[in-house]
Amino acid sequence: MNQIKSNNALINWELVSVNPNDKNWTWKELFYFWGCNIQSVIAFSLIASLYLVYELNIFVVLFGSLIASIFVYFFANLIGKPSQKYGLPFPVILRSALGINGAKYFALTRGIVGIFMFGIQTYFLSKLFSYLIRISIFSIDSSFLDEDIFLIFILGLNLIDWIAFIFTISLQLFLFSKSHQFNRSIIKFSAITVYSGMLIFFLVVLLYDVKVISSAFVDIFSINNLFDKTNIAPLIAVVGTVFAYFSVIIVNYGDFSRYVKDEKELKKGNLSLLLNLLLFSFFTVFIVIGADIFLNKNLELMERILTNPTDIVGKIDNIQLTVIVLFFIIFSSASTNLIANYIPTQNSLINFIPSVLNLRSSAIIIGCIGFIIGIFWLPLLSQIGILAFIDTLSSFFGPIFGLIIIDYYFVKETNLDNRQIFSSNTEGLYFYSNGWNLRGLYSLFLGFIFSASTIWNESLMSFHSYSWIIGTFISSLTYYLIANKKS
Repeated sequence: MNQIKSNNALINWELVSVNPNDKNWTWKELFYFWGCNIQSVIAFSLIASLYLVYELNIFVVLFGSLIASIFVYFFANLIGKPSQKYGLPFPVILRSALGINGAKYFALTRGIVGIFMFGIQTYFLSKLFSYLIRISIFSIDSSFLDEDIFLIFILGLNLIDWIAFIFTISLQLFLFSKSHQFNRSIIKFSAITVYSGMLIFFLVVLLYDVKVISSAFVDIFSINNLFDKTNIAPLIAVVGTVFAYFSVIIVNYGDFSRYVKDEKELKKGNLSLLLNLLLFSFFTVFIVIGADIFLNKNLELMERILTNPTDIVGKIDNIQLTVIVLFFIIFSSASTNLIANYIPTQNSLINFIPSVLNLRSSAIIIGCIGFIIGIFWLPLLSQIGILAFIDTLSSFFGPIFGLIIIDYYFVKETNLDNRQIFSSNTEGLYFYSNGWNLRGLYSLFLGFIFSASTIWNESLMSFHSYSWIIGTFISSLTYYLIANKKS
């Protein structure tokens, strides 16, 4: 898209209110959106591991997951409504709570986290492509991979790994930087494709031995000790873990809800999160249990059950099936990278320099930084504890969410000025003190302190899964108490 010809440095075609013709997302698009969010290797491993950790008490884990998804549904409705109503993305909505300059810098925290995770996930995604390249070469000439050129490693990557990584990051940038309509098509295609793949894998596992596998699956549906008081702590842990998984996308949910047709479709679409969770959990647990029987011919040693889909695929001695499943995992990983990392980073960068950046130029920045992060992930970044820094930066997300909600619903009373929010006039509604809302900043940092303490304070680390909610509560309560206080 071309930039708006304006002297106002706050305006950009990607940030202004969505054209009414483009507000055409229905509940179906949100179903695909939530599907892509949960259809990841991480989510598969997380859900499978939860069932394993709590001795496969499927009802305790499922009940906890549903409680967490209800919280996500509630928060997604709250944060999604202002963006749906005004057609504005997360960084612009944030201007109301933090000021035009405050939003510029604190929305960038979401971009920094996103760009780091984009590079890291691109690295792991490239590994899937490298497996496909190796399988292809091996099927043509099994001795070719023994050549000396493939034994030379630079930054932990050999020739095939480098080719796969460069191809992966280039392909993503090419696809993701086209338009939001094209990204919508990617999300839809990926959600349908991955569910189709899980259905195929489900049938493959089931048909191996219908009676035995079905019996093993039915056996784990035991409600004998569901209401035992010893399940309270595990239930709370499951709720926190599942909510923490989704929390990273909640704060910038407006980047997607801005395209939804109306509030009715928004609420209906967000309900589809529960349906996605049920579908994905069913497929995940069945595949994990069935694959264990398929591979080990027994279900005796629970600690040996494979919970990572790539590990399961690696154990299957079937090249054709392996290639097919790898493609499904690639689709799921790429769409998750688009939703959770790329789009939030793109909007944050454009909001930081609206008069300069567009879809293409922001893609170049994301690609260059993501490339550096990806190639240095294995030899350097993974060794120096960079994820602790990312977690700390993510501690701003809950407090930011709290500010937006209190500011929009209680301070601004659901009214925003679409023109003023793009104005740098010193008398503007959102200029505050030189572009910074000091009350918002105070509330934000207070919430951040409490949220980040669950990372750095050893005695509070057990509350880390609830850091987002803790930060949200502290910042929202503080801002509510001081926002309308007269100077």
